Amino acid sequence: MSLTAISPLDGRYRSKVQALGEYFSEFALNRYRVMVEVEVFTALLGAVHQDLNRLGPDAFAQLRKLYEEFDAVDAEEIKQIERKTNHDMKAVEYYLKERIRQIPGLASEVEFVHFGLTSEDVSNLAYACMLRDATHDVMIPAVLDVLQAIRDLASRNKTVPMLSRTHGQSATPTTLGKEMAVFAQRLLPEISALHRFQMTGKLNGATGTFGSLATAYPDVDWIAFSEQVIRRLELVPNMITTQIEPHDRIAALCDHFRRINHILLDFDQDMWRYISDGYLRQRAVAGEIGSSAMPHKVNPIDFENSEGNLGLANALFVFFGEKLTKSRLQRDLSDSTVLRNLGVAFGHALLAYKSTVQGLRRVESDPERMRQDLDAHPEVLAEAYQTVLRSKGHAMPYEALAELTRGRQVTLDSLHAFVRGLEVDAETRDRLLALTPAGYIGLAAPLTERALTDADELLLHLRYEH
Repeated sequence: MSLTAISPLDGRYRSKVQALGEYFSEFALNRYRVMVEVEVFTALLGAVHQDLNRLGPDAFAQLRKLYEEFDAVDAEEIKQIERKTNHDMKAVEYYLKERIRQIPGLASEVEFVHFGLTSEDVSNLAYACMLRDATHDVMIPAVLDVLQAIRDLASRNKTVPMLSRTHGQSATPTTLGKEMAVFAQRLLPEISALHRFQMTGKLNGATGTFGSLATAYPDVDWIAFSEQVIRRLELVPNMITTQIEPHDRIAALCDHFRRINHILLDFDQDMWRYISDGYLRQRAVAGEIGSSAMPHKVNPIDFENSEGNLGLANALFVFFGEKLTKSRLQRDLSDSTVLRNLGVAFGHALLAYKSTVQGLRRVESDPERMRQDLDAHPEVLAEAYQTVLRSKGHAMPYEALAELTRGRQVTLDSLHAFVRGLEVDAETRDRLLALTPAGYIGLAAPLTERALTDADELLLHLRYEH
């Protein structure tokens, strides 16, 4: 029952992250283990037997159905066996042997299930496939949704002037669209790298030497066999290992997500501030309550929810990177329980991505409010004035503008009076007098267009593949 779940991911937020259950649940882990065992078993039969024609015509198809049609009944059967063995991998082996005995022509081959393998040979490949598939099937599409929503907000506001703030102080004006485009542009290389990322896997026995396999069948090229099986699983072979695949690629994958999450944390916090300043308005939802005491409140809860979940996810991603890259000597088992929590970090990240998208769908800009702020800070034109004057060879214009504006209440009239008192040509004077804070946005619009083009290319490419 969701109301009694210990984790909010399996309770309050289950409906938003349930897609990950196909990849990170115990059911999923055992399904992936069955897949790995079947693929290794199939390859092994080909490696040690010269003639497989004696097997039933559809033996291999029936083998693959064991994981393609794996269901809750199968998962429960494995759990029942585990209650006796107290060893989850051995339970998978015994389950498979019983199923394979029922396939015509394979009953005599059951001892080749888990032949020459250690549990980690199967589990590392299962986890690698789980992480790869969860990333490509669920996480990348969710991040693309965030990118799309940011891109759309940037497009709608590419020419809407906005006061910038550096160090929290009024600074050179920009456009809201350009500031949104900054985040889209930051996400692009990270999403592209995540899409290209490849997981590694190992299949080399108890301490990585192929010891038992090479002893049982010394004439088989076990290195080539291992590489073939791993590549068939669409992973990159790691041939030199201890008992475990060292998890460096898991750590690297976590770091990819951590960087994406840091960008989105920065984004969420800026959105919170823009809402607070009134630059963005949130559409009220009928029946929704923002405060139990203050009826007027429409809180930025989606961005706050995202921020909190990104922080939780990153705390776990950092821990995974620090913990999983270390194993005493040739193997210790402390990574096992940690690996089972990978889905928790992915769940919090997925929840954050969905919250950010939901928040973006509820906001719209308030150009008039931004214009008011710009008009209230004419001092931002001091940068333009001093730069133009320097280009004309005027003596010490920066210092003159600093004297006029720093720590003082500045008005457009006082700036114009300063300009009229300058010894400059009429064209320069008129150009300075024509400047307004709202008009001083430089190349913000074409820069935004450039970022939109880049985002559209990536979205088109990856949406097609995902």
